[in-house]
Amino acid sequence: MRYRQVTTGTLALGVILLIDVLRVWLPGIITIFGQAASTPAELMGAFALGWFVLALGAPAVVRRVGARPVTVVAAVALAVARLALTAAPGGRTQLWLATAGLLAGLVWLVGVATDTDRPVPGLALGFAVNAALHAVLDTVDLVWRGDWVAWLLSSAAVALFLFGTARFGGGDGAARFGGGDGTARFGGGDGAARFGSRAGVGGVRAWLLAGPALLLAGMVALSPALAETGMSYLQVGGEVARSPLFGMAPVPVAVAAFLCTALTRPQRWSRVYGPVALVAGAVLFALDQGDLLLPAILLAAVGLGACLARTDDASLPTSDTAAGLADGAGLADSAGLAAAAPADGAGDEGVDRRWAARRGYAAAAGMLVFALGAVGYYSAYDLGYPNASVPVLVALLVAVVAFAARPVADPTPGPFPPLRAAGAVTALALLAPVLADEVPVASNREGPPERLTVVAYNIRMGFGLDGRLDLAGLTDAVDGQRPDVVLLSEVDRAWLLNGGHDTLDLLADRLGMSYVFGPAADPVWGDAVLSRWPVTDPRTLALPAVGAPTGAQALAVTLDLGDGVRTAVVSTHLQPPPGRGPVVQARAVADFATGYAAGGPLVVAGDLNTEPGDEAFGQFEAVGLVDALAAARPLATSPADDPREQIDHVFVSPGLTPSDPVAPRSTASDHLPVAVTLTLPPR
Repeated sequence: MRYRQVTTGTLALGVILLIDVLRVWLPGIITIFGQAASTPAELMGAFALGWFVLALGAPAVVRRVGARPVTVVAAVALAVARLALTAAPGGRTQLWLATAGLLAGLVWLVGVATDTDRPVPGLALGFAVNAALHAVLDTVDLVWRGDWVAWLLSSAAVALFLFGTARFGGGDGAARFGGGDGTARFGGGDGAARFGSRAGVGGVRAWLLAGPALLLAGMVALSPALAETGMSYLQVGGEVARSPLFGMAPVPVAVAAFLCTALTRPQRWSRVYGPVALVAGAVLFALDQGDLLLPAILLAAVGLGACLARTDDASLPTSDTAAGLADGAGLADSAGLAAAAPADGAGDEGVDRRWAARRGYAAAAGMLVFALGAVGYYSAYDLGYPNASVPVLVALLVAVVAFAARPVADPTPGPFPPLRAAGAVTALALLAPVLADEVPVASNREGPPERLTVVAYNIRMGFGLDGRLDLAGLTDAVDGQRPDVVLLSEVDRAWLLNGGHDTLDLLADRLGMSYVFGPAADPVWGDAVLSRWPVTDPRTLALPAVGAPTGAQALAVTLDLGDGVRTAVVSTHLQPPPGRGPVVQARAVADFATGYAAGGPLVVAGDLNTEPGDEAFGQFEAVGLVDALAAARPLATSPADDPREQIDHVFVSPGLTPSDPVAPRSTASDHLPVAVTLTLPPR
């Protein structure tokens, strides 16, 4: 008998809603709970992990109350939280709504796990459809959009999810054991029914991999922002990135590869190629090289799908199958499932109850792996330890579990024809290069101009002081100055921790500018230059870390203003170690910038984390540069809601004459932008 399509669809919708909540909750740890880096990283990590540890108690609740009531109540809470987040005003309200939604989603997942022995089709479709939608929406999810279209689509998804949960309870037992026989064997008030154990044996490995697979899909295999970033590195050659053509083109390829391998019956050779491809993709990602991102994505997508397919061990629950699966999973002792193999109804209930418990704990443990991996990887940028091994270790875990799995001799047919399902989701992903990609603007002004307006802005990954993604606020703060060139700091292009957005591409599209990106901490975090003029000769310099945990760099480009007029521009974000000034980094940037300009007009700007009169500030003056904001001093820029520190600056060569320096008020970041108009030297 076929596994019900509706139960698979309900699981997929729940996964999509849970990922939506995670894309709000994860940035909230940094921007709201973290209070702009004033909260210790250890405390933020404990807060994040605590909710996943708490979810380990959900299987015990399910066992006591029953799977169906727990699943339905948790599904309603998840759905309400998901809709409420779209209307949330930000701040602590948003953080606690997202936290409630996360915990509800984890409990829902455990409830579904106890009642579902074949989650792979639903999990795979949930991951793939979410990635396709994320790409079509240009990496800005519906939860951040307040228009009527977002509300309509969000409400429809929630309604379908709740209908599926109420009608079928999220499990596959009704489909597999429906009718009077199923009622007689698994109904009533016994422990098996209360545990929601209609699904039979199997599924432990697949549920264990749900969390690790979610982490690898969001970080690498199915990340539209990472795909777009990878395409941007192809424009230059790996050291810096530029506005790409068809940046979303790899997304449908990755989605198709993932679904085709995840939904089809695994062949013998997939036992090797799946784990090998997944680990290879994780290793390429961990090497932190921009030109390796695309092969990392494609290998990880193929490998992750193949590994999930290897754990899809659903089969008709005969006595032989139960014993075989118990032996293959290595989850029973000598007196365990074999002794409980169903010779009668009571034996069936014993087998089923044990597998239900194991599935529930496996799902909770897998999501804890997700949390440990995410916290372990991203907290390294605050604490300073190496993090490259984290995605590799998670990939190795998935690979080992998949490699150890034994194929089922008589598998239950899947819920959807694999190629048709993969084709439908891939068709959705194919809309992304059409709807989300825009042709980058090389120049939209006649030159050479007499003046240039420069804006420097630390955008804090695109999140405002209220913790909400505020692209409109950032655009207004910058575009209101009518800039010719914009220098950005804290640019995030694909971090799962920040929601998986390509903030740089989103701002460039809204401002109508092309960009050049210089990686600092890794290939998707750094600084950028956006320009209305053609840009040539991009170069980047890695700055000495001097004990600071987060990497820093200087990005130099040349503006081609026409008729042979050139101006050098250097964007940087100095990252001093705790308790010290960025003197060494400032000296390195000053020397690099003046050497790059070679006596020509030069602009150096960014979040320099130093104030006028400090030793680091003096490093720029020592090489002959001028403080372009001097006429407006004191010009505080941080924190944005009560600026007290002058740490964002613009320095220029003596031939450029500054005027009208300002720091326009905005709460779209924790910094204020600084802007100044520069009169070019006469030709």
